Amino acid sequence: MAGLFNEVGYDAATIAALVERTGLTRGALYFHFASKEDMARAVLDEAVTLEGVSPQQFKMQEWVDLGLVLAHRVPREPILRAAIRLSVDPKARRLFGTRWADWVSVGRDLLAEAQKRGELLQHANPSAVSRAVVGSWTGVQLLTESIGEGLDLTEEVSSLYQLLLPSIVSPGVLAKIDMSPYRAERLLA
Repeated sequence: MAGLFNEVGYDAATIAALVERTGLTRGALYFHFASKEDMARAVLDEAVTLEGVSPQQFKMQEWVDLGLVLAHRVPREPILRAAIRLSVDPKARRLFGTRWADWVSVGRDLLAEAQKRGELLQHANPSAVSRAVVGSWTGVQLLTESIGEGLDLTEEVSSLYQLLLPSIVSPGVLAKIDMSPYRAERLLA
């Protein structure tokens, strides 16, 4: 179901195609979901996940880990790719909204805690930084997917953090943050 939303978008994902893709009968599909809209909502409900992120000495590391782990998981997990596709699809976005606000909240909370601990520079506003990074992360994901050419989402997100963090993170903390594109794989192993 998620794979079909990702491949063809919300409008083109028909019930007949969903039945064929899932191998369920129409009745079984409707037993689990009242409508295609409910299926799309179920995909979006799975979008915000902290799987693979664990407490770290620095909240900034947790925040970086969140983006790196998600970047590692998206190409491998159809439900996460489908949630992004539904979020950028204008019709689906009008019908169901997105989970971007939730990602902004998760990031803002981690950044606010980092700020309390002195990990952020004074001028860094947790809400503004979180909004900018969620937007940038999504743009990097869409660009990586559409350009292809051997681009790796985890490497591109790692580059995003390497560009951004020196402008918002205290130098002493910055030196201890692992932004390596291989960190997510290690965390998930």
